[in-house]
Amino acid sequence: MSIGKYEIFHTVVELGSLTKASEALNISQSGVSHAIASLEKDLGFSLLTRNKAGIRLTVNGERMLMYIRDILTLNKKMLQEAGEIQGLEIGTVRIGTFSSISVEWLPGILKKFMNQYPHIKVEVMEGKQEEISQWISQGVIDFGFLMLPAVDFEVLPLKRETFYCVVPENQHLSVEKVIKTRALKKEKLILQNSTLKMVHKILKPNKSFPEIAFRLDDEQAIISMVKNGLGVAILPEIALYNLPAGVKKIPLSGEQAVSSIGIGSLSFKNLSPAAEKFIATSTLWLNENINQVVSIP
Repeated sequence: MSIGKYEIFHTVVELGSLTKASEALNISQSGVSHAIASLEKDLGFSLLTRNKAGIRLTVNGERMLMYIRDILTLNKKMLQEAGEIQGLEIGTVRIGTFSSISVEWLPGILKKFMNQYPHIKVEVMEGKQEEISQWISQGVIDFGFLMLPAVDFEVLPLKRETFYCVVPENQHLSVEKVIKTRALKKEKLILQNSTLKMVHKILKPNKSFPEIAFRLDDEQAIISMVKNGLGVAILPEIALYNLPAGVKKIPLSGEQAVSSIGIGSLSFKNLSPAAEKFIATSTLWLNENINQVVSIP
């Protein structure tokens, strides 16, 4: 059984379509179908079921997928190690990120990384926290930037994050230098889905929880709602990179109003050389450009 068959099978599963896999791999659809059929013949059982809704993994296919992902990861790592022995900096690193990181950190990190390692390809997937966690678990990406804590992963904390209250500039709380959580009891909150659990933890000491008026994914939409007087928001500092006129950010008081941004991976020991280099470049760029960076051991 060849690595090529594994790569085709993995791509079909990842993209959910023989046609999309054919386009991504630049081979004919019949070639994709033949590779899958050949792999199924080698293994002695079906891996995929096909119907009008698309393709689905069989129970046996799901079991094989875990091993095939491991084989492809080790093969990628081996080839990159071989390249390093030859003095070449090659490979591909696939990372997951969310919008605030994409705006605030990623351009600087990518510029530094690509200047130093021009022959290493970087693939970026942007999504919500839950999606990034899923991509890590499924082996779709090497690692992802996440708001911590993150369960089921090895994590590398990068930066401490203070949570702020975002209020209209003419709102009564706008005169405060620091906002205590009990001052929010009668406010209508506009919260971000990805940090909802963290905000609950921050507000937990209150005897009564404020009303949640809206829950959204996009931080800029949340800030726009605040500007229009629909409530007040609680967001981490990194989400407040583009505050418009008419709103203010005020830090929340208390030890609970602090979290961290970090990198999550299934195993840092099993990362490819390219992925290890990207993480090293990320921590270096952060230490050079961002305040309150967590000390990296």
